[in-house]
Parts: sequence; C-alpha cells; structure tokens
Amino acid sequence: MYEFLHYRVEDVMTADVVTVTPDTPLREIEEIFDGRNFNGLPVLSESGEVVGMVTKLDILGAFRFTEQHPVPHYDEIVQQPASSVMSEAVEAVTPRTPLTRVLEKLVTTRLKSYAVLDEGRLVGIVSREDVMRALRAATARRNHGESQP
Repeated sequence: MYEFLHYRVEDVMTADVVTVTPDTPLREIEEIFDGRNFNGLPVLSESGEVVGMVTKLDILGAFRFTEQHPVPHYDEIVQQPASSVMSEAVEAVTPRTPLTRVLEKLVTTRLKSYAVLDEGRLVGIVSREDVMRALRAATARRNHGESQP
C-alpha cells in the first residue's frame, strides 16, 4: 500500500482522451457515453484549448421538467450543442500531481474525473477507476514483493 504514495497522475492516467467540441450535438455525446461508459468528456476549442467538461449529469440536466418546458422534447434537446450544457469551470491536475492528492480531491469534490493538463495542454484524464486500479496494484505488488507502478 505504501507504494501508492509514490504514484503520480502520469502513472495511471488515460492518455488517449476522447474529446468533443462546443458544437458537438448532445446526441453524439450521449452515444459516446453509452458506447465507452465514460462519465465526462473534455470539450476542446478548434485550437485545442480545454474550454469545458460535459458529463452525464449535464446531459440529464438538459431534460429537466420546468414551467417553460413541462414535457422536454427529446429530439430537440439532443440536437443542442455541448456548449449549451457543459461546465466551463474545468477541474484539472498535472501529470506530476501525486495520486494521493487526486484521491483526496475526488473524495472532497465528489467529481468522477479530472482533466490532466501540462502547460495548459490536455494530455490525459484521470478518473476514480484509475485511482482504484492504482490502489489495487499497489496492494498486489506489496503482497508479491514487486515495486513498479
């Protein structure tokens, strides 16, 4: 378990990140979520800058029943762009952030993942599942006398 203390985000993050643009229709995002079992996707501008995150919860929020829309129209809603529901406040960590710090942030904020930025550029994503896998690996290595992340 002490091995976990030495892990960094770069040891466990997913580097091949699926992203969307502000113009990506919610229908397409919903299909990505269904097909890949992701909880959130970074939203990138044309220049590659992270301008937001869109989550399953953001998509659900688009379907709220309100006085203006007592019965949301599914086909109209899923044609809306990511920019209509995304969060522009992006929670991020760096590749060198200790995984212990990410674990604490995940528990405190209750978020499911963080964008990994290196000098402002998206280089990965780290999720609850990544941290759990690292915890299991650290325990397994300790039990088997290994010491590599």
